[in-house]
Amino acid sequence: MTGYDAVVYDLDGTLVELDVDWNAVAVDVRKIYHRADVTPPGDGLWGMLEAAGDAGLGDAVEAAIAAHEHDGARTSERLAHADELLERSPPAGVCSLNCEAACRTALDRHGLTPHVGAVVGRDSVATYKPDPEPLMATLSDMDADTDRALFVGDSERDAVTARRAGVDFRWV
Repeated sequence: MTGYDAVVYDLDGTLVELDVDWNAVAVDVRKIYHRADVTPPGDGLWGMLEAAGDAGLGDAVEAAIAAHEHDGARTSERLAHADELLERSPPAGVCSLNCEAACRTALDRHGLTPHVGAVVGRDSVATYKPDPEPLMATLSDMDADTDRALFVGDSERDAVTARRAGVDFRWV
């Protein structure tokens, strides 16, 4: 990671492992659709989140997912890349598909908050990964240039986000 002025990390699966049963989250979100008599766009949680606004269910779906994330952040496990974050000198940030409050809770739980200059979650800006806006907002909050930054993540969504933002990417 030498040669970069800033490093942005994804949170879940990269720095910490949120204690979240994502299948249970999808079941809860599916119940919101069914109670509203709206057919969900499929069983995939993120597809249901993306379609929730158009179905008039955005706030309810967001709240259900965020509740699971908050609980999971409080009992999350720290991963090895958190040590890397603590050992590095360039400014660091977090850009996550999780809600910002859950990100901050997990960072606090593991003593990482003082080492992170910016946190952008799913609800921090108008769009979320793989749209480049959250990563660009994180870098902007850090006053960092895209050509001197690295994004570290664990998913194809993270890799696509970095590519769309013109930022180098490294897989965990």
